[in-house]
Amino acid sequence: MKAIVKTTGAAGADLREVPVPTPPRDGALVRVKSVSICGTDFHVYNWDAWAAGRVRPPVVMGHEWAGEVVEVGPEAQSLKVGDYVSGESHRVCGHCLQCRTGQGHVCRNTQIFGVDTNGCFAEYFAVPEASVLKNDARVRPEIACMQDPLGNAVHAALAGEIIGQSVAVLGCGPIGLFAIAVARAVGAGPIWASDTTDYRLNLACKVGADHIARVPDENIETQVANGTDGQGVDVVLEMSGAVPAIQQALRLARPGGRVSLMGIPSQAVSLDIAEDLIFKGLTVQGIVGRRLYDTWYTMKSLLASGRLDVSPILTHRLPFEEFAAGMELMRSGQCGKVVLTV
Repeated sequence: MKAIVKTTGAAGADLREVPVPTPPRDGALVRVKSVSICGTDFHVYNWDAWAAGRVRPPVVMGHEWAGEVVEVGPEAQSLKVGDYVSGESHRVCGHCLQCRTGQGHVCRNTQIFGVDTNGCFAEYFAVPEASVLKNDARVRPEIACMQDPLGNAVHAALAGEIIGQSVAVLGCGPIGLFAIAVARAVGAGPIWASDTTDYRLNLACKVGADHIARVPDENIETQVANGTDGQGVDVVLEMSGAVPAIQQALRLARPGGRVSLMGIPSQAVSLDIAEDLIFKGLTVQGIVGRRLYDTWYTMKSLLASGRLDVSPILTHRLPFEEFAAGMELMRSGQCGKVVLTV
């Protein structure tokens, strides 16, 4: 089969012919239809310091996928040939404290497909049953393959009360855009969005943002103050990881509000804990991954209902073989989600 393989510890990846994998005894072999490129894939492709410290080539890249089951292992219980499926990118151990207490999304033994073990950027993908979820037939493969990052946004947005509440989303990369769409779909508003690029702010408007601010030229704090009688927003979703945005997130929230942090900063962040957090009585959450598997079922229902439309975020569809062009789109920032058709 064809696969996109991280072959060496250097920038780039190769399209290779590799053996079709055997399905695990407790899983399935999936014929992949669509995959989407994640920021993590871009880190691996570029071979930055994080990738160099984590990934051990050769490894098949990728972890966002949709496809059809073509073979089932003898110990699989719920899957059958022909099932239309996608899956969770984090393979958790199932036996640690976190897994046993409903917190598998923070399992200390997590392995990530396409990073720690072979992934889905291939014509066939062998995956354990525990990582597979069946798709609603109404959701197209190019949308279904984006559920893993969409789940991050669902987790962040719905980690607290949001219906009828004002929201600020800082950072309009794909997950920030997903968060705007989710907040709008469940009845939040008004919604402010900030980013450094006009391209992604235009996408933010398409998926439900009421007000946008191009930072650093425009001041979202002034916009929010004017739009909330000086109170601040009920909910801030920080998706950029930029140090100024993380600091700003605490200032934007009203006293008693919620701040959910998902963006990963590249350095230590200095915060005014007393004035901007304690004296304001904020609830501050660290968001990682998707709650297993509550988030997936919530996301599946939202997509199937038609209330959640994330199609504007899918900005580029490319043939599987043109993955390098997809990576360059990621580098440019002039894209939402990039999907490869296998």
